[in-house]
Amino acid sequence: MIKNKNLKSCPEAEMNHPSKAIFPAVIVGILLVVGISRLLLSPPSVVQASDVEPTTPPAEQVNTPQPEEMASDDCTLSNRYPENIQQWCAYIQHAATEHQLDPNLIAAVMLQESGGNPDAYSRSGAVGLMQVMPRDGKAAEFMCVNGPCFANRPSSQELFDPQFNIEYGVRMLVGLIQRKGDVREALKSYGPMDVGYSYADKVLTIYQNYR
Repeated sequence: MIKNKNLKSCPEAEMNHPSKAIFPAVIVGILLVVGISRLLLSPPSVVQASDVEPTTPPAEQVNTPQPEEMASDDCTLSNRYPENIQQWCAYIQHAATEHQLDPNLIAAVMLQESGGNPDAYSRSGAVGLMQVMPRDGKAAEFMCVNGPCFANRPSSQELFDPQFNIEYGVRMLVGLIQRKGDVREALKSYGPMDVGYSYADKVLTIYQNYR
């Protein structure tokens, strides 16, 4: 049997061929140089600001007054009236200017009638800020010679609107003043039927004290 001497490890042979040992070392060295060069030349990683931007909590909601609750810059209503009345100043002033009536008198009627509550509803069926009797609801039960006394009045739904209620109430009051020729007599007719001048005098007292 013939033995292959090439299959046997021979240190002497490796020493006689040093290039075989140097070649792998050169390759390893080249790879190391390339790797280090890549590390040195590669730019540092950058994190975008949007990736780490903190979440800002939503701003708290602030209840701002609605237009109907804000007084006009031209409002001449006395500042002695409470806030429940002052909040309707823009509407009061508009009606007062249109019908040439003192806004403080309108405010006095409103304070006596509803205290500035737009949802006020009396036992007799009067509605809203100026406590106007509508054509429907409890007010429809009041009968006059020719039928329901308030058949030509607006509905309760219409009168629960603050601006409409003030406008309609002021128009009624101005008509009574023109017909009666006297504010006290007009207020007597505007208020409850069975109290004489009591209602009128209360309104006039408010008017004198708050203007």
